Amino acid sequence: MKLLMFDTNGFWYKPFSNTLETAQAAADEAAFADSLVIFINVEEEDEHRRDKSIRKAAENILWLAKKTGRTKVVLHSFAHLSGSKSSVEFAGAALQGIRDRLVAKGLEVAITPFGYFLEFKIHVKGESLAKVWKSV
Repeated sequence: MKLLMFDTNGFWYKPFSNTLETAQAAADEAAFADSLVIFINVEEEDEHRRDKSIRKAAENILWLAKKTGRTKVVLHSFAHLSGSKSSVEFAGAALQGIRDRLVAKGLEVAITPFGYFLEFKIHVKGESLAKVWKSV
């Protein structure tokens, strides 16, 4: 699993086009202030170590939340961080698993519409920890 994590002043998205026939209907747009925005690529090998991958991803996000003082997180499936990709079904389940772990730790978590290309704006802070890449 690859994580590209941003500490943001603001993140806005609007669904652009549906990429999965099975995708649920998406809201028109959403905006989030003062949150961590996490781009996640779930890889094929994550399917063989499901629990460990989800746990490690959540731990890395929690670490950054503590370092930055953030309590809001936005998870975004972004299959462009690696050449390896899991099945669509597993990727969706992994995002939900990460979300559940973060919520259990007291964070407010949103997931961008799964199965859509999005138009988005992101205002990333300038500090070093505002841009963190992890491979778990």
